[in-house]
Amino acid sequence: MSTSHTKEQSFLGAKIPPEIESMSRNLKDLDQDTFRKLLKAVVAALEGKDGRDSLRSVSENCDVPPEKLSHVVAGMYRVLSEAVRISTTTLKQEAFKDDLRDLKIPEDFISDFSSVAFGTRRAALECASAQSDPRLLRLELLRWRVDVTVSSGSLSRALQPSVVMQLKLSDGSYKQFEVPVSKFQELRYNVALILKEMNDLEKRNILKIQD
Repeated sequence: MSTSHTKEQSFLGAKIPPEIESMSRNLKDLDQDTFRKLLKAVVAALEGKDGRDSLRSVSENCDVPPEKLSHVVAGMYRVLSEAVRISTTTLKQEAFKDDLRDLKIPEDFISDFSSVAFGTRRAALECASAQSDPRLLRLELLRWRVDVTVSSGSLSRALQPSVVMQLKLSDGSYKQFEVPVSKFQELRYNVALILKEMNDLEKRNILKIQD
């Protein structure tokens, strides 16, 4: 009885980023020593350090044209930055290597990539990635009260209740807004509806993350 295996999507996504495709085409011109020097500079850049001097040194002592080296460096940076954004419980080391093999990357280079993405430098790379990624402000405090508007200009607005909400954000700033009770009830209903739809989606097996 034969069984078939469908390969899961690459950690790079359904469409391989162009800088990684370009890198794979230009790697054939590099020896392993040059590759490792470039990789060291890329790792330094990912950790927030300045690797320009190292890259300049490699370029000056290498027969590969600078344009090709720049394609390789851009691809290296993308490979490692994508890898460290995915937890090691989701992206396994062998799957990472298989994805790079599919790109026709030489085995020695794959080993070097893997030693960085899954080795002792990973913690530092994850930390640097978390600090550099854009983040939305967090809600730290919410206060609200019901006010009644007293208006002498319009009977339709006289004694109309409204909800006043004050938010404190993680950067220390405060935001305040006021909505009619009817709009607040509409907001409450829509939030409850979205939460229910999210809960329904989580129950579908096709969307469950498998280890």
